[in-house]
Amino acid sequence: MSTTSRMTTTDIGTFTIRPLDPTEDAELLHGWVTHPKAAFWMMQEAKLPDVEREYMAIAASEYHDAFLGLLDGEPVFLMERYNPAHVELVGLYEPEPGDVGMHFLVAPSDTPVHGFTRAVITAVMEHLFADPATARVVVEPDVRNKAVHALNEAVGFIPEREIQKPEKKALLSFCTREQFRKAAAA
Repeated sequence: MSTTSRMTTTDIGTFTIRPLDPTEDAELLHGWVTHPKAAFWMMQEAKLPDVEREYMAIAASEYHDAFLGLLDGEPVFLMERYNPAHVELVGLYEPEPGDVGMHFLVAPSDTPVHGFTRAVITAVMEHLFADPATARVVVEPDVRNKAVHALNEAVGFIPEREIQKPEKKALLSFCTREQFRKAAAA
């Protein structure tokens, strides 16, 4: 999978998305994925070597990429992109050509900014749809994560059904390029 960087300018600043460096970025990510606000990331008990190992495996995969999102040069979110025909959703739905799976995690903050998470997911979606081969983005958040369901809906995702993954019950949802454009224009 491609590892290109992309910039998106918003009302709150300029987002840059760059490939994650599993060695250099592991300490930063460890603080994020083990934070109480990242409970749905399911890495609460992870040690630093666990995080490094996880992202080294992603970096070595031909079907999974990880990216670090920066706002005006400061790291503020993690994004993963994967091929759902080979990773995460194998056997749980029938993938279509151009399907791209996505996860994202916003860094914990003591000073929340109104609209920040919406700006992050918008930048993530713009990054994914910048690839002309991407026809539809697929997500599978935990069914209990109501906040992310609302956020996904705000950028154009339509829930299809609940699925049972080994680690969680998830809400399988899809967003086409057109659905994202409509939501972004609203």
